[in-house]
Amino acid sequence: MISDFRLLATGQTLSWIGNGFQTVALAVAIFGAGGGAGDLGTVMACSFATLLACSLFGGVWADRLQPQRVMVVSDLIRLLAAAAMAVMFAGGGYHLPLLCALVAVSSGAGSFFNPAMTALRPLLVPADRLQSANATLSMLQTGSSVAGPAIGGLIVAAFGAPAGFAVNAASFLASMAACLLLRTRATRGPRSPMLHELRAGWREVSSRDWLIGGLFSATVYHIANGVILVLVQMIAVQRLGGAPAAGFIAAAEGLGGVIGAAVALRWKPRRLLRAGWLTLMLMPIWAFAYVWPATLVAVLAGAVIGWAGLIFFDVAWETAIQDQVPRAALGRVASWDTLTSFLAMPIGNALAGPLSARFGVHPVLTVCAGILLASAVSQLLIPGVRTLTRADATPPAHTPPELVEAAAA
Repeated sequence: MISDFRLLATGQTLSWIGNGFQTVALAVAIFGAGGGAGDLGTVMACSFATLLACSLFGGVWADRLQPQRVMVVSDLIRLLAAAAMAVMFAGGGYHLPLLCALVAVSSGAGSFFNPAMTALRPLLVPADRLQSANATLSMLQTGSSVAGPAIGGLIVAAFGAPAGFAVNAASFLASMAACLLLRTRATRGPRSPMLHELRAGWREVSSRDWLIGGLFSATVYHIANGVILVLVQMIAVQRLGGAPAAGFIAAAEGLGGVIGAAVALRWKPRRLLRAGWLTLMLMPIWAFAYVWPATLVAVLAGAVIGWAGLIFFDVAWETAIQDQVPRAALGRVASWDTLTSFLAMPIGNALAGPLSARFGVHPVLTVCAGILLASAVSQLLIPGVRTLTRADATPPAHTPPELVEAAAA
């Protein structure tokens, strides 16, 4: 199983780095071909809309089929879409409707990949190593989110946007090859009608107080965070030093994420979910640093601290879901988790401008930082959050009472 996990981690790291290349290439290609901010916004909206539309269906198919089969098909579709973008821009032809269609197809395929990967992970490592596996992947993903755009910017600057799309296509090929080599197989039962399976997935969510509470809290959290993400970028560019400051802040966020994942790799509290919500309380420090003392040094420190807490929480949350939800429903539960988060973020993005214009940037940031804190604190009032124990930390049923007490101590 461990060798399968290494294959998955290698393939995903290459794919995550490749995604960074495409992020840079897309903007450069559109503006270089004479398009404007409206074109880029339209392309991004198509990607987002398709992700939302396909997310729940991706979870159903991840639970119906072997996860790696879904992942391979997803990678193949995304490979072809990225290659088509490279060919289109290399040939000097820029067609916005075609680009929107390609991006939508790629995003839709990605919405099938992620639930399948969530369903696959618990099959690749023993239960007592699941948190470490999630932490390792988080560390690799965070590092790739920094390295990918940085390296991609250099490659695109030297060889043009088509090279960025081509590298991303190659990264999907690497991920597909890794998935094809996986030997682990999931147990799958008989299929039911699509709507029945969607409802069954929602029942898995709603039957757990810590899970349904976490999804509602995440919705509120991401609305506030959507506002913050717009305003802090404006402050970074206009008041803290422009593009170089924005780059330093992004690097600090990446460093914080790596630290959070490294802590999750080593620290394994028995009540992991409770620890995760506690560490998420560090994120308001990042947001409030833009208000006071509002210096670049303070913001950099806040970014490291806040994002370390965020990534530790992500590991704790994913591990709790993989521990507690039946494996046959993991894909659908993961898709509900994704849907609630992605629905909320653009609402916050859209509210940022009107709210800051009406009340001022600093008051809005202060309130939103308070909402982040309240979203995390509120979860500690839920009994399931306070009592949930890692599966590998639960003593066997035959363990003598005195040993159970010793383990709890």
